Amino acid sequence: MYLGACTQGPDSPRGFSLPEGDPQAGEAVFIAYQCLACHSLKGYEDTDIAPQLDKKVPLGGDVTKIKTYAELVTSVINPSHKIAMGYKREGYTDEQGQSKMRNYNDVMTVTEMVNLVAFLQPQYQLKPFNRTNYPQYFP
Repeated sequence: MYLGACTQGPDSPRGFSLPEGDPQAGEAVFIAYQCLACHSLKGYEDTDIAPQLDKKVPLGGDVTKIKTYAELVTSVINPSHKIAMGYKREGYTDEQGQSKMRNYNDVMTVTEMVNLVAFLQPQYQLKPFNRTNYPQYFP
């Protein structure tokens, strides 16, 4: 069996790394780019921004799986890369199944993106997985 993600070929992410970001500067990026027009984030509200979606895409909060730095970077630079089925059902995608998120690749600097991710990543808290305790049966 061949696993493409494990290859060390020319498309491998091996060796890719961005500099550490500044969360405070990332918060300023979050506000300056009016991310609240499409996203919700606990503790942040801006009633002066016109909503761009019927229902805002939530950021942060409790998650059962760590949001990695790479996943957050990818979500910013390629929001259509991986879209959960729930988001497709909720109307966050267009007719072709692509994210409705605006492409910021030609607008946002790498420094701004790195800072934004540094701000967003701590907004996610890993929620412990609760195992189901099944009764033990002994013959």
